[in-house]
Parts: sequence; structure tokens; C-alpha cells
Amino acid sequence: MPPSDQPRERLLSGGATALADRELLALLIGSGSRGTNAVELASHLIAHCGDLRGLARSDAHRLMSVPGIGPAKAARVVAAFHLVRQAQSEPERRRITCSGDLAAVASPLLRGLGHERVVVVVCDPSGAVTRRAIASEGGSDHAPAPVREIITTVLTSGGASFGLAHNHPSGSLEPSPADLEVTVRLREAAETVGIRLLDHVIVTDTAWRRIAA
Repeated sequence: MPPSDQPRERLLSGGATALADRELLALLIGSGSRGTNAVELASHLIAHCGDLRGLARSDAHRLMSVPGIGPAKAARVVAAFHLVRQAQSEPERRRITCSGDLAAVASPLLRGLGHERVVVVVCDPSGAVTRRAIASEGGSDHAPAPVREIITTVLTSGGASFGLAHNHPSGSLEPSPADLEVTVRLREAAETVGIRLLDHVIVTDTAWRRIAA
């Protein structure tokens, strides 16, 4: 491929909008494999995941099932999509005044995933967010919510209160018995050490729901 037609040169001269999705992905991948250039390999990867949305939700092991995609290439792609989600996050100092605020602050870390994740949002005495942390990662339909570790995260962060959020990749907003149980346990544990559980919400790609327990 002549240098002037290569994705990197075209991006530098015309900007990212001058490139097709497969060419942008090819820049992340960095190189092709035997008999396949980087653009062709990127096309195979997008097709394997269905589309860009599917690619964004995929973990490294799924990407590595595509011939020519090794650990380094898969890690770069997963890291890039995670950075996008981070960049779309709400400002860290947003104040939590209702369940919707908690869902808005936690959603950028929860949406677009193919597995469950639990996020704790730590707040100061005025309710302003001081930290967001991933408490645990799980499978497609379950993620543990370790009560002791969550409380420790809040205390070591100097928090006065906190909110909990987790995603349901299936799209269901119905809380499981485990969701209800851990909400009660967290509220009781928080009261024991003098902090407050503000709320616990379930987040999907399109909606959210408060867990009332």
C-alpha cells in the first residue's frame, strides 16, 4: 500500500473522520498477520463481533479467538474502548442527590459491557463524588458484591456516604434475590461503621432501576 494511502498517513493529513471504521481499528491493531494486512484483519475482527457495538462489548479472550489477534493486539483494542467509556464519564465532583444522579455517575463504567461489574461511588459529607471504583467483575449474569471490601474502599477513601451500582448485560432491570440481600447487608454494615449507603441501582445500556430493600 503506498504511504499516502496508509491509514496513519491519511489520519495525520485529513483527520480521523477521513478513515473508515476498519482503518481506525487497523491503527489500534498495528500490524496484520501472515497473508493478511492490518485493514483486512480489522475487518475480520469487526465481522467476528457482529459490529462496532459488539466489538466494544467484547473481552480480550473473545478477540483472541480471531486468527492473527494475539494478546497484545487484543489488549490494545479493549484498552481503547475502555478509555472511550472513561472519557464519557460524568465529572468526578458531581453531587449525588437522587437515584438518577447515582445512575448517571456510574453508567459510563457499566454500559457497553458483556459481563457484570459492580461500581462503588464514594461521596463526601455534602454528597459530592470524590471517587468511583470498580468493586468487582463477574460473568454474564452475576458479579459478587463483597461487602467488607466495599466498606473498606469507602473508609480508606475518606467517604461519608456511598452508592452502589451494577449492570445487567441481559437488559433486565429486575433485581435478583442476591441484589436485594446485598443491599440490606451493605446498609447494615455501613451503619455499623458510621457511614451511609445512599442507594443501589441496576444499570443497563438504555435504562436504570433503583433497588428498594
